[in-house]
Amino acid sequence: MQLEFKSISKVNLMEAVNKKYGIINRISGPVVGVSGLEGARLHDMVLVGEGKLVGEVIRMSGQQATIQVYEETSGLKIGEPIMGTGHPLIAHLGPGLMGQIFDGLQRPLTKLADVEGNFLQRGVTEDSLPQDRKWRFNPLVKSGDIVHAGNILGEVPETQSITHRVMVPPHLSGEIVEICEGELTLAESVAKIKNEDGKIIEVGMEHVWPVRSARPYKRRLDLAEPLVTGKRVIDMFFPIPKGGSAIIPGGFGTGKTVIQQSLARWSDVDVVVYVGCGERGNEMAEVLMELPELEDRVRGVPLINRTVLIANTSNMPVAAREASIYLGITIAEYYRDMGYDVLMLADSTSRWGEALREVSGRLEEIPGEEGYPAYLSSRLAEFYERAGHVDCLGNGEDKSYAGHREGSVSLVGAVSPPGGDFSDPITQSSMRITGVFWALDYELSRKRHFPAINWIKSFSLVDLSRWFGDNVEEDFPKLVQEAKSLLGRENELLQVVQLIGQEALSDLEREILIISKLLREDFLQQSSIQDMDAFCSLEKSYWMLKAILEYHLKAQEALKAGVELADFSDLPVLQRIARMKEIDENKSTPEIKRLIGKIDDAFDSLISNWETENG
Repeated sequence: MQLEFKSISKVNLMEAVNKKYGIINRISGPVVGVSGLEGARLHDMVLVGEGKLVGEVIRMSGQQATIQVYEETSGLKIGEPIMGTGHPLIAHLGPGLMGQIFDGLQRPLTKLADVEGNFLQRGVTEDSLPQDRKWRFNPLVKSGDIVHAGNILGEVPETQSITHRVMVPPHLSGEIVEICEGELTLAESVAKIKNEDGKIIEVGMEHVWPVRSARPYKRRLDLAEPLVTGKRVIDMFFPIPKGGSAIIPGGFGTGKTVIQQSLARWSDVDVVVYVGCGERGNEMAEVLMELPELEDRVRGVPLINRTVLIANTSNMPVAAREASIYLGITIAEYYRDMGYDVLMLADSTSRWGEALREVSGRLEEIPGEEGYPAYLSSRLAEFYERAGHVDCLGNGEDKSYAGHREGSVSLVGAVSPPGGDFSDPITQSSMRITGVFWALDYELSRKRHFPAINWIKSFSLVDLSRWFGDNVEEDFPKLVQEAKSLLGRENELLQVVQLIGQEALSDLEREILIISKLLREDFLQQSSIQDMDAFCSLEKSYWMLKAILEYHLKAQEALKAGVELADFSDLPVLQRIARMKEIDENKSTPEIKRLIGKIDDAFDSLISNWETENG
């Protein structure tokens, strides 16, 4: 659906609502039946009742329309009016998004708290972006230039971390008639463009976009580069590419929210969009209090300067969860179009699915598996498909020129299956759609092993071995595969131990249990609290794994030479291996290389002494 690319003021909105109206004839929680809503279209935004509650048309049949209300409907009466806006549910896009905390309808919660107090009232409204603030606009084009959809008109320093690039809106191209420079508000135009029909179009720094429609791009690109998260179990074993999608399923207390907060802080991206969809209020309050205090590890400025927060807690109306998900992905696509790498975190998609189930039940639709609507899979697929690495709209054919941009949106959705059961429909549907699966394990979390990602159940379908081989070390993929094989072999041996005892294992097999314990406790286990271990680069992760596998190689050689397992199971070098994660990031490579040398020396000495003693 095409829109006028300008801000919808309150005056324009009220003029629109007087044109279309209907009468409430049925109320069932967040679902309202309406008669006489003439001229409305599917997914149009409407104002419901005397309180002007925000809703959306989700079904139409003759003169009868069904509306999903995004606010609390308590006290709503039959016969109250419905007023149409003539527009779908939209996102306001422009400078001022960074650092903001919105609800699912893009109402600025911080500003509303100053005006309304700590409790959000029904029907209240406020401009999504600051209309009275002046922004420094620096033009990058001049009068007479021919511009196309997606071309950059100019730049605005939005925060210390992000330069906002003001683009020609989609579906618009033509000649620059006038371009402005200096301190401007969002209501003022920065350029006038004569389109192909000869009409002069004023373009401002802000425009609107329907949240259910994916923003256009030139073409999709291959997913060939990993999104570095700083978590060893993710980056080494189950990497997600920039522009890829992943899910984190796990039961209560397995650490989904902590992992997502760590991803927000440490991931190699320019912009983070965090959507708290139906989560507990105390968890969201913790996120809102901690993020402004956290520091961006690259730029040394507050992390909030490159983060957009969308808070929709469990005590808010369930229908608004869907709005928050779509608002988040639309904002992520907007910054992607500027040429940024964006990470969107949805915590959690299960709460969205529960909202779909509740609304579907009130619509009296035929239920699917476990009561979820039959279209659950298609809704999830539609959402995750908006991830991607793209050639941005407005790029020319020549990639060498300065205006060329590539951007990406990486999606990570938390899933909260009941009782941690991964056969839950939302988990299964998400697994079929996404390329990366990080399965959180309750048993690991109970043992205080974090991140509690189960290395047996998890997987990544994206092959990034060539990138790792070219950009880290040539044998990087080989080491990872060997480590996975050892952990898989450990799982098999532990089953044998449970049946007939450890005495049935050979020394070679017992050594595998020792080395697997090193992999689990000294490599995969990682703290999110200690600064020294909260982030681990690919280079340090590689050399840590290299040292552990070097110990394994030498131990196997020693056993084959006749050395007893007990002779080297308590070597002092084991303590050095266990403390590798405490090595400073900048000194890790030379120190671990020296440690590998000490491992070789220790085993060479051990084998030599054994051969001397045994002739």
